Amino acid sequence: MGGILHWVAPGADALPDRCATAVATMTGKVPQVLAGDGPVPTMRGVQVTTLPPLAGRPRPRRLKELAAAMAGFDLLCTWGGGALDAVLAHTLFADFYRLAPLVHHEGAGAGRSTLYRRIALGRSAAIVVPDAATEKLALERWQQPRGRVRMIADGIELAPFGRQPKRDALPGLVKRRDELWLGVPADGDAAALIAVLPRLPEQWQMVVWGPGADRAALLAAAEAVGQDHRVLFAGDAPAQQMLPLCDLFATAGPLSPVTVLQAMAAGLPVVAPRGGVHGLPASANGPLLAPDAAGLIEAVAVLAPDAGRRGSIGQANRAQAVAEHDVTVMVERHRALYRGLMRR
Repeated sequence: MGGILHWVAPGADALPDRCATAVATMTGKVPQVLAGDGPVPTMRGVQVTTLPPLAGRPRPRRLKELAAAMAGFDLLCTWGGGALDAVLAHTLFADFYRLAPLVHHEGAGAGRSTLYRRIALGRSAAIVVPDAATEKLALERWQQPRGRVRMIADGIELAPFGRQPKRDALPGLVKRRDELWLGVPADGDAAALIAVLPRLPEQWQMVVWGPGADRAALLAAAEAVGQDHRVLFAGDAPAQQMLPLCDLFATAGPLSPVTVLQAMAAGLPVVAPRGGVHGLPASANGPLLAPDAAGLIEAVAVLAPDAGRRGSIGQANRAQAVAEHDVTVMVERHRALYRGLMRR
């Protein structure tokens, strides 16, 4: 119920055999999981149903309606702070409606009232968290028992990122044989990294990737330091085509966990703000996480000419991604959890 649409397909795969998946929405009659997530995919074994809307105050009558809508299922799963009213409804009315066990999944950087979470999560069978930071929140601030909190790292399909695309794979952009690319997401304050270009060897090009890039502003900033000829734009290119062409990945803003995993899967060092990558890169990548813009620029400037160090950090990131964050690993860990709860 709610959240993380990209998880629906592997979530269905994680269920034991002969189980159907009901994707319950939170927007009344509209069949979508969350605004911005797009339509719910149609896939074998997945049905779309609806719940009473979660918007509004957690009044007893509305919570009772939510609980009644959850009756009759064999396992209940919720995602994120937006589903906490449903979690609270389960805690309050699980016995009355004989509700199935509930697994609550939290994302990185979870928010909302600490006290509210403590109460709402009181009857959850398990709380799934993606990283050590969120696990610490669950154990300490939300005061959940150790046996209830399960850390299962986010996973993506890694295979496409291990293939080297052709140099002309991106529309309108060709990587020359003597070029090295610094990949920078458009939504990661790309302008702040323009200042590093004068410090990089001439073969390095900054490739701004993603929708919403302000080309005029970025080129003006680069022109001010005489580097506008070294700023390229990849547009909204697929990650599996863009990232493997890069030699280094950097951002001055926070990254989504999926983007971090994609960069790791492509074997790239990740230069990013400290605390902005949710603890995902390998420990060898740690020195590249800087506290401020000056530190980020220094990290890029020092690492760019050092091909050996770039390669070793990228390999460490790739190895961690394969070991912990492949979608098959994520699905198997969820499957083991769900099987145990449904047998109970």
